[in-house]
Amino acid sequence: MIDRERLQEMLNIAPFHRWLGLEIATCSDQGIAITMPWREEIVSNPMIGSAHGGILASLVDLTGLYTLLAGGVAARATADLHVDYHRPATSGPLTAHGQIVKIGRQISVAETRVLEPDDKLVASGRGAYFSSTGSLDQRGGTIDLEQALATQGPATSAARSTPA
Repeated sequence: MIDRERLQEMLNIAPFHRWLGLEIATCSDQGIAITMPWREEIVSNPMIGSAHGGILASLVDLTGLYTLLAGGVAARATADLHVDYHRPATSGPLTAHGQIVKIGRQISVAETRVLEPDDKLVASGRGAYFSSTGSLDQRGGTIDLEQALATQGPATSAARSTPA
């Protein structure tokens, strides 16, 4: 299993993830939780102040992928994603809880539930992810990941700590 700090480093590589403000809240054998702060920019219906469904789908997708990575699965990309929207998300922060459903040689599956601060379910989903035979090492290390972390300069590090 990859620890929370290392998983956060991996998550912070992508500018979109940093823009969303994603934080690994918990990471255990039971799964992970990722929090996302509420941002005015995610609202798609100003009449009720609800978040865009694409943002919720992204949160479901990323939580599934990083749940597998946290469990040591060498997941690479999304093969299939199904999202159910249960109610409009109108406040935050949002918390996504992911857990592994199945680890396979080529495809692994994780499920996610997205909750508002009052623990109301706003979305849930299941993702299938292309995975390699074997698993990640304790550092989450693949050559590409290590190169990405090594090439992050001061501007990228500053962008991580500066809210958009």
